[in-house]
Amino acid sequence: MSISVLNITKIYGVQKALDDVSLEIKPGGITGLLGPNGAGKSTLMKILTCFIPPTSGDAMVCGFDVLEQSIEVRKKVGYLPENNPLYHDLYVKEFLGFIAGTHQLKGNIAGRVDEMIEMTGLQSEQHKKIGALSKGYRQRVGLAQAMIHDPEVLILDEPTSGLDPNQLLEIRNLITGVGKTKTVLMSTHIMQEVEAICNRVVIIHKGRIIANDSTHNLQKLATGKAVIKVEFNTPVMGALLLGIPGVIEALVPGEEKEYRILNNESGITNEGNRESAGVNHESRVWHLISEPGSDIRAEVFQFSVDNKLTVLSLHREEQKLEEVFQELTRN
Repeated sequence: MSISVLNITKIYGVQKALDDVSLEIKPGGITGLLGPNGAGKSTLMKILTCFIPPTSGDAMVCGFDVLEQSIEVRKKVGYLPENNPLYHDLYVKEFLGFIAGTHQLKGNIAGRVDEMIEMTGLQSEQHKKIGALSKGYRQRVGLAQAMIHDPEVLILDEPTSGLDPNQLLEIRNLITGVGKTKTVLMSTHIMQEVEAICNRVVIIHKGRIIANDSTHNLQKLATGKAVIKVEFNTPVMGALLLGIPGVIEALVPGEEKEYRILNNESGITNEGNRESAGVNHESRVWHLISEPGSDIRAEVFQFSVDNKLTVLSLHREEQKLEEVFQELTRN
């Protein structure tokens, strides 16, 4: 295991930040560590990087104990803290050379610095002072210092926090590339980021791990029903769509509160504004709801053939990881 945590508890005074946490992460891939503010994410990362000791329990990184073999652990781990502490008065290249020296790297240190500058896209900024860089480039410098000693495990605490959309995409692509050869554990509040790059998700809440599975499997936990988004070539009445086998609801995207038509045991009813909408409301685009796990696309196509309609687009809407997160951490 790259990371092995067994019954870790951390107490600050009277506050229990981590409560009997156990976790194993195999080599390779990107694991997302999610949780509300104060859930214990940063505390767990600080224990794994030997910044603070656990109150009780054991943790190992690449086979080395974080308490008994902390120097060996530090050799195997690259760490980017949330606040990304950097020496703002140093030049980028100068700073990375300094970090290489603290790790006592052997061989061509200048070559290794140049390699990291190229990997993180810092070529144009390498002769600038760190304090003069944008936040996106400072994050790149932080990633470069975390990886300069070629660690097996990379631990990143909110690596894309505060970045603009372009910077976020660049850092995300960089982390994705690193995850192909290293084990990456990263915390984030951005659910789209987790869905895009993480192979596995660990959700921590009130100091306890409440979910630990692949991103795909966790998305299946969403309680929402299966959703098909369909666009026809001409407006179609919601009442007709409820005649498709398996359809239990029909919604107009973006207007669900006003145009929400249900199919239940007592017949067709409208849950929204009956006078303005009713079951006769028409739209070209609909969300068709069916039971979890079902796939009614074939039935929708048959409906369109029977009614001489053309389907312009048809696809399943994926359940959002955000729904799972909100449900698991609500209480």
